Amino acid sequence: MQSAVKCIPLLIFSAFALQTSAALAEQDSPVSEVPAQAFRFRTPSGPVAVPYEASQNLSRPAPGITRAVVLVHGVKRNVESEFRTGLKAASIAGAEGRGTLLLAPQFLNETDLAAHPLPADVLRWRGSSWESGQPAASPAPVSSFEVLDALVATLCNRAIFPNLTTIVLAGHSAGGQIIQRYAVVGKAEQLAAAQGIHVRFVVANPSSYLYFDNDRPIFSNKRIEFAPFEARRCPAFDHWKYGPQDGPSYVALGAVADWQKTEDAYAQRDVIYLLGTSDNDPNHPELDKSCGGEAEGPMRLARGQAYFAYLHARHPSLWNQRLRFVPHVAHSADEMFTSPCGLASLFDHGACPDQ
Repeated sequence: MQSAVKCIPLLIFSAFALQTSAALAEQDSPVSEVPAQAFRFRTPSGPVAVPYEASQNLSRPAPGITRAVVLVHGVKRNVESEFRTGLKAASIAGAEGRGTLLLAPQFLNETDLAAHPLPADVLRWRGSSWESGQPAASPAPVSSFEVLDALVATLCNRAIFPNLTTIVLAGHSAGGQIIQRYAVVGKAEQLAAAQGIHVRFVVANPSSYLYFDNDRPIFSNKRIEFAPFEARRCPAFDHWKYGPQDGPSYVALGAVADWQKTEDAYAQRDVIYLLGTSDNDPNHPELDKSCGGEAEGPMRLARGQAYFAYLHARHPSLWNQRLRFVPHVAHSADEMFTSPCGLASLFDHGACPDQ
């Protein structure tokens, strides 16, 4: 489905800036903590493991659990901080220990494994390639999307969670990036539907999104228009993770057979985009400054508004996605997920207006 040029109001607009080498170095620093427990599962390449934090054991029957909230960390891989945010949000919502399981996996990179003595089967990626579903560097080429598949499959195991009704997959920043792409190409819906379980995806303040054609936003006069992007400005603008071309092995090996059907299915999924209205800094050290990222807009708030408008214009009907603004919050997972809109999105607690 081709989209026509359309205009929507733009909440905030600003200019681009360069990312600092100091910020990059901080992202590549080893994590300070690795959880003691690991989620282990089998793949065609052999058994592998991913560290995780959880509010209860994943292998013991838990008939009291009706909702599982999976939180994915940001680019610094600080899973302990993400898990504490989840606990804090659950406590505010009155959901802690009341039928809710909190789960936070950790996607390590090679720097982390060099700094922490961990079992040989623990997966590790190159840099932050896990955020786009790329295969791990070692010990097996397992996609981060396969990890999410395995976690969802475990949550759908009725012998362990006989009364689970809802799975919420959520992420902030780089975590929002992996959740957005996974919502498009992952197997969560298929796995959960077989057990009558609803899946929701909460995408908070990511740096970029997966577009389905060559249209990109043009920002002018406090409005957003859409038009075909000039490839000469950035030849890889439509390549993964910004577009469907040259996707990772998880996608290329048959997960996506028909992109139009995949896009149509994605438009009907329960996806909530959470945008902090103060996440409007074009100089933010963790903002994607690549030409593919810049093609989507000047900063996270504008990119999120534009993407929602783009996808909704392509799917005016059979649409099941929502956009929610979190007032006065910048790039903070804690403030986003503990806000009224965060609580409504993760736990269906209280109310939040949809845009």
